[in-house]
Amino acid sequence: MSRKALLLAAALVLALSPAARADDTVTHHEFQADCTITHHQPDDPIVYPNQPGASHDHTFLGNTTTNAATTLQSLLAAGTGATTCLAPDDLSAYWFPTLYNGNQPVLSTWSQVVYYKSGILDYTKVQPFPQGLRFVTGDMMATQDEFQHAPGAIEGWECGDSFHNWDFPSYCVVGSQANIRYQAPSCWDGVHLDSADHKSHMAYPDRATLTCPADHPVPVPMLEFKIAFPVSGDMSQVHLASGRGYSWHYDFFNAWDPPTLAALVKHCINGGLQCDSRGFDQYKPDRGAALGPNYRLPGR
Repeated sequence: MSRKALLLAAALVLALSPAARADDTVTHHEFQADCTITHHQPDDPIVYPNQPGASHDHTFLGNTTTNAATTLQSLLAAGTGATTCLAPDDLSAYWFPTLYNGNQPVLSTWSQVVYYKSGILDYTKVQPFPQGLRFVTGDMMATQDEFQHAPGAIEGWECGDSFHNWDFPSYCVVGSQANIRYQAPSCWDGVHLDSADHKSHMAYPDRATLTCPADHPVPVPMLEFKIAFPVSGDMSQVHLASGRGYSWHYDFFNAWDPPTLAALVKHCINGGLQCDSRGFDQYKPDRGAALGPNYRLPGR
């Protein structure tokens, strides 16, 4: 065999080798919404609709109009771009209890990350949220043990080199941030956009099989809030508006433009990619992006 033929054969072997195909290996199935804080106020349009001031204080991301009177119609009426999220067609509202250091609210000035992931094993089956779906994740009345062992818990509160704190640590390295990640249920009953307790229409996948239970058969994206607070040093006066660190919870009210959300779910979650807010996976650039440079569907 000639040298040219040998080189060609070697190139073919390398091209077919696992190392060369590593870029096609599915390690993630997600995209992210990057959103900054809009405001904070004692409203909760899911738990206390049309009752301004009835809730503990919440910090809001996304739709700039969210208040106690918020409905799906009001979120959509805000219009394209009325959001602090990078994707102008994400008019959803995201909120969580405000964090305080003493009497001072601690509000970040940078983008917070809300991941949209697959919570089930077969990520190709995940469907977009229906417009108007809303729910509460976590339990402000939870004990520390309940918070630690909740299905949405990941690693508790983190800061600097301190991890797995199920309440606020007493001290964080100066200059670090207090971080929390928490996952939402990702199985919907397929019927109700809300429920009396704002939770029962949603369920977590079965832990053993990572499939949705029969009474909540529709797999939807698993939200994972990853929130960072600019607070460090002495943490003895740090608390949430809802109480101790283990009272952490959050709310979501879906008002995505349906075609935009569908494109991101199909390309990133069903497609097994690790996408940014454009639906672009920097590790697999050949797969392209779901959205254009303006974070909107091509042609918009």
